[in-house]
Amino acid sequence: MNFDEFTGQVQHRLELQDTGRAVRAIRATLMTLGERIPEGNAEDFAANLPIEIKWYMTGAVAEHGQRFDWREFVSRVGEIEGEGVDGAEAAFHARVIIDLIEGLVPPSDFQQLRDQLPEGREDENWGKLFEMVDGGGWTEPGDSQVEGGS
Repeated sequence: MNFDEFTGQVQHRLELQDTGRAVRAIRATLMTLGERIPEGNAEDFAANLPIEIKWYMTGAVAEHGQRFDWREFVSRVGEIEGEGVDGAEAAFHARVIIDLIEGLVPPSDFQQLRDQLPEGREDENWGKLFEMVDGGGWTEPGDSQVEGGS
């Protein structure tokens, strides 16, 4: 998947009016994630992403391996996205982007990301980032998860 396809998918899934907003959501999510995990893990995780998107997680990050919880992650994503993006919207954007990326990276790299983010304690419950992945992935609005007929 190239940069245009990736940003187009994000724009479509998030129902954003323009590509610029999609790019801001991608940048906010991946920069903040890159700040949270160690540099080597960010490099591994981003290796299969389009180069322009990989850079958000690697080259655009001043300090990798910072310790912060899910709430701080959502706050930072919303702040970077700007334009009145609240916490619920920032969290949804991050979940959608992670769900899209899950299909692009090797399962071992995706698991390595999950292993870097504690899912046990409520204040560190990074499992919230993976709710869409764990729920079977993104579907078109109005699509049914149930297959088959009567």
